[in-house]
Amino acid sequence: MPTPLPRSKVKKHQTWNAESVFSSPKKFDAEINSLLDSLAPLKKYQGHLGDSLNIFLEAMDAIEIISKRAAKIQVYATMASAVNTADQKGAAMNGKAMSALAQVGAATSFVDPELLAIGEVKLHNWLKDDLRMKLYEQYFNDLFRKQAHVRNAEVEEILGMLRDPFSNTRNTTNMLANADFKFKPARNSKGKKVDLTQSTFDAILNGSDRKARQSAWENYNDQYLEHKNTLASNLTTSIKQNVFNMRVRKFNSSLESTLFNGDVPVEMFHNLLSIFQKNLPLWHKYWKIRRKALGVKTLHPYDVWAPLTTKKHHVPFKKAVDYISDGLAPMGDEYVSVMRKGCLKNRWVDWAPNAGKRQGAFSTRVPQDTHPFILMSYTDDIGSMSTLSHELGHSMHAYYASRAQPMFYYLYPSIIAETASNFNQAMTRAHLLKSNPDKYFQIALLEEAMDNFHRYFFIMPTLARFELETHQRIEKGQPLTADSMIELMADLFSEGFGGNMNLDRERVGITWGTFTTHLYIDYYSFQYAIGISAANAITKRILSGTPNASEDHIEFLKAGSSKSPMDVFKTAGVDMTSTQPIEDAFEVLGDYIDRLGILTSK
Repeated sequence: MPTPLPRSKVKKHQTWNAESVFSSPKKFDAEINSLLDSLAPLKKYQGHLGDSLNIFLEAMDAIEIISKRAAKIQVYATMASAVNTADQKGAAMNGKAMSALAQVGAATSFVDPELLAIGEVKLHNWLKDDLRMKLYEQYFNDLFRKQAHVRNAEVEEILGMLRDPFSNTRNTTNMLANADFKFKPARNSKGKKVDLTQSTFDAILNGSDRKARQSAWENYNDQYLEHKNTLASNLTTSIKQNVFNMRVRKFNSSLESTLFNGDVPVEMFHNLLSIFQKNLPLWHKYWKIRRKALGVKTLHPYDVWAPLTTKKHHVPFKKAVDYISDGLAPMGDEYVSVMRKGCLKNRWVDWAPNAGKRQGAFSTRVPQDTHPFILMSYTDDIGSMSTLSHELGHSMHAYYASRAQPMFYYLYPSIIAETASNFNQAMTRAHLLKSNPDKYFQIALLEEAMDNFHRYFFIMPTLARFELETHQRIEKGQPLTADSMIELMADLFSEGFGGNMNLDRERVGITWGTFTTHLYIDYYSFQYAIGISAANAITKRILSGTPNASEDHIEFLKAGSSKSPMDVFKTAGVDMTSTQPIEDAFEVLGDYIDRLGILTSK
């Protein structure tokens, strides 16, 4: 592994186009001040939304403009801090943005309680009286669905104000892991040091040097274990915040509260976990195939991502864009053209693995007058290509939704979010499996598929089980400690490994601590598995030649939150109220495992 470059040495074409959002940090600061000054005029609408249809429309137009400006501020601040987490200026920007967003939330919090007070009858009469009101029909329907859980204006304002201090728990964990942690270097099979950072960890685990993988995995998790009590305190506080919000809004559980807010059936969560546990033997089979293919006596957790052959497949960034574009060709010229230009011309992607870059990858959601941005650490291999494809799926979702919907609909719900990303991966993978018959390339593609399914159909459901148990303990007034969470996590992974993996209970058990984002977004982890299930169902429709399947998917991307989530899925031709897509996705997983077993046995 090469030593990660300092941020100052990264070439411009490898960085994202932050200056297209704000030309300088001074412009960012000026916009924050201007935005906060624009909040006071909203007061004139408070208490008057019901005076007339025109006053309501005028108020919503004003809020729409403010929301767009706030979104740009949030994106720019995220960009500044993500590429170099040790940069104090970037951290300060993020703090300013979070504070501003909290003030925006508090200033606009009067709207929902006031509309509820106006009443459903009057608002629906407005819908009939003026075509301009048609836009708000889904908003009204969803609002009155939530009516029993919306508090009065004063309480809602306080809850809006809590957004900033509550966000600090997640921010503290991110700063600890991404800025403060200094990992002990790994050692390769020749005894040489290998730099271990958040941006190099995945690449080392994907390498063929077992000693490097082992020492990287151990040193990485040991750093989290060293801070287990701080991490546990932060996560427990986050869970208590979720439970607090649940009780303020008068729900019976945090699971019910979170899923109700997103209009997701609670049964979907329990169905997923039930189907996951039923299919654990598939994973047990995979561990056996992987151990045999690697030729090791005992499989260890650091072997999960190891290459199964010595054959290297060099995939530079430009080649990856070509592969992804070819795979997504059935989506049409516009889709592919926008995506290619985003990568190669408009600098959507910040892809150099520089020192200080935060772990993982993400794509931003942005308003119409700018474009999505992707952060990742690209390492010229099939795994990086897959990550790029995944994040481009998110970006295309944001691109289409932001251009088709107003601000209050373009932020599609989280249960929808992972569908477009996994769809891109599934389409790219299917194309390459069909077009490149080379045995070793096929193995590498199947490994990529298994990495993807491992994360979304093994890790995420396991985290979801952990989430449910830890939330239930807090709801019952039971304590959570670092050691109790480590024991719970280790027990869940032990069940998933089925005796086919050496279980280092401490290091496996701290897995919850390494997820510094997912577990701080309440019950988000299970939604990855829902996303990959829907994505494979949509891919099947397109590749099997279902009429208008590609157009249906574009409409899905454009829908945002303008319909209920289950209706948005139906736009793409998929019924996620049924368990069938989840069952079918496990069949896809089983097919990949069988194919990998056959290829590696030869």
